[in-house]
Amino acid sequence: MAKYHTFEPGEFCWVDFVAHDMDAAVRFYGELFDWKAEIQDTHGGPPYAMFMNGDAVVGGIGQMADEMKSMGLPAVWNSYVGTEDCAATEAKARELGATVTVPTMEVPGFGKLAFLMDKEGASFACWQSTTDDGAPFMKGEHGSLSWNELMNRDAAGARDFYAKLFGWDFVTMPMEGMEYHMAKVGDLQAGGMMEMHGDQFENVPPHWLVYFQTDDIEATVAKITELGGGVMVPPTEIQVGRFSVVADSQGGAFGLMQPKAGADC
Repeated sequence: MAKYHTFEPGEFCWVDFVAHDMDAAVRFYGELFDWKAEIQDTHGGPPYAMFMNGDAVVGGIGQMADEMKSMGLPAVWNSYVGTEDCAATEAKARELGATVTVPTMEVPGFGKLAFLMDKEGASFACWQSTTDDGAPFMKGEHGSLSWNELMNRDAAGARDFYAKLFGWDFVTMPMEGMEYHMAKVGDLQAGGMMEMHGDQFENVPPHWLVYFQTDDIEATVAKITELGGGVMVPPTEIQVGRFSVVADSQGGAFGLMQPKAGADC
């Protein structure tokens, strides 16, 4: 299994789900991926839990505040990028035209985080770890994080923004009538981005999409439907394997990826 205690600055290092109904979401993902939820002490803050796959962490889940729900905000998976200095990354993002939605704050005993929106409005977070203790983070295995992908309408502008913010380099590849932009941190693949064009993307705002790996995408999609979720993109063949875009029972969108043998994704 791929398990990590530390990440390079600029790597995606965490994902979590902000649920309309945390208890229902814990049941949904427990049934889907056999995740267990370990409730955390938030020192009086909103409820939060770690999703566990065996002895490794695969992400987190929190309860959305009633005020946020009343504003019509959707249940959402968040993507976090690692940084050595969260406050400095926040300041740099401001300089580059980003909107800061949650200024740098301390998570006692774990690190610091900030939530940002890039110039097109895609939300993401940065994370500065202050400890390497605790359970490792699992990535690239069944039921764990596989990929993070930005869907936008200005790939050139986004490449410039994220290159300056996180030091990403980009490799552009042709893919079935479009271009796919691979973000890299040194030799590591950090994530990807593609532009949204066509009627199927009408009214879809720019966003970061979290992908989870599965050993059997057909079975996982069928289970999602059985659990009351939805399918936006059915299992589809691409160069590196098969992917699908789905939603949980609260409408929280995420992707699934079943890589081909030997595929680096």
